[in-house]
Amino acid sequence: MRLSEQDYDDIDASLAAHDAFLKARYPGDRPGRQPVHTVYVPADKLDDFRDWGGFALAAMDRHDFPWPDPTVRDKLAREPIEDLRVDFEDGYGVRDDAEEDAAVRKAAGILAGGSKPPFLGIRIKSLEAPTRRRSLRTLDLFLDTYQDLVNITLPKVSGPDQVSAMVTLCEKIERSYGLSAGALTFEIQIELPSAVLAADGSAVVARLITAAGGRCTGLHYGTYDYSAAAGVAAAYQSMEHPVADYAKAVMQAAAAQTGVRLSDGSTNILPVGDTAHVHSAWELHHRLVRRSLENGYYQGWDLHPAQLPTRYAATYEFFRDGRDAAVTRLHRYLDRQDSGIADEPATARALAGYLLRGLDCGALDDAGFPREQLTALS
Repeated sequence: MRLSEQDYDDIDASLAAHDAFLKARYPGDRPGRQPVHTVYVPADKLDDFRDWGGFALAAMDRHDFPWPDPTVRDKLAREPIEDLRVDFEDGYGVRDDAEEDAAVRKAAGILAGGSKPPFLGIRIKSLEAPTRRRSLRTLDLFLDTYQDLVNITLPKVSGPDQVSAMVTLCEKIERSYGLSAGALTFEIQIELPSAVLAADGSAVVARLITAAGGRCTGLHYGTYDYSAAAGVAAAYQSMEHPVADYAKAVMQAAAAQTGVRLSDGSTNILPVGDTAHVHSAWELHHRLVRRSLENGYYQGWDLHPAQLPTRYAATYEFFRDGRDAAVTRLHRYLDRQDSGIADEPATARALAGYLLRGLDCGALDDAGFPREQLTALS
């Protein structure tokens, strides 16, 4: 042995700052349930969001849903929407101040007047100059009218300065409303190539997470704004276009182990009209949801009630298809048996996390291990 205790201490001291950075910047996956989707409903069309489950079930019956599964029907009857976002941005449009103020108050009243999904939030307008003041006013008025904390979605982010401004805004609102420091968090929508790749070639999305100072809970990909800004013709804009895959791969690398969750975007091919078109739209949505899950995007956007059946059918199939293999691999890892697959501790964490997600969304009622053990492993 040639190294002394002083040598150990010197190395510890030289890496202390980096150790602190890793602990703050990469705390690991965010604990708790992640919704499988976010449903965007324009603020002026919020009245019937509690009827989405009924609308979805009616569509299944009317058009002979191709993936019959009683647990999907049960989910639609019990909890059709996991995450609701009241939309004051693209889905709502530009209105005069009096009209938007009235819509804010009405939306708050609707949400306060009955059952709500497990996750709830508001999408404000962007912090770009033309919509900035209206965005701030809507958020302030909503929080003044609706007292429960909600997820805030910040759209069309183009650089870290906007995220820093959002942090300052959250701090100001917390002081004004007597909220605890750090109570307000937000999601960042990646809808512009400038939010992925900077002029100097750096990955902007990683800087957005840093600028949020721990307040960013999610990165949401905006399929159509991003594709259009990248010059993709309208007929070819989709969640599986190469520009989408590139953007999402950068997002995934930037968010890994930071506690920031990922959400894929939406398809605008809606299952409405005659049965032939509905089936075609369902097949597309089912395939895209499954593709997102296989790529590590466990959440996406839904824009219409008739998309809910395929959201849950594809999600449930994904977790049920892999359940037995995941349980077997995890048992063998814990028992140190030869499984023919050289699993690492990181893979064991992933297997446990996979099974937990299946439990959380209702796809699995038996994950082969107690939830407490899976939580500890993940």
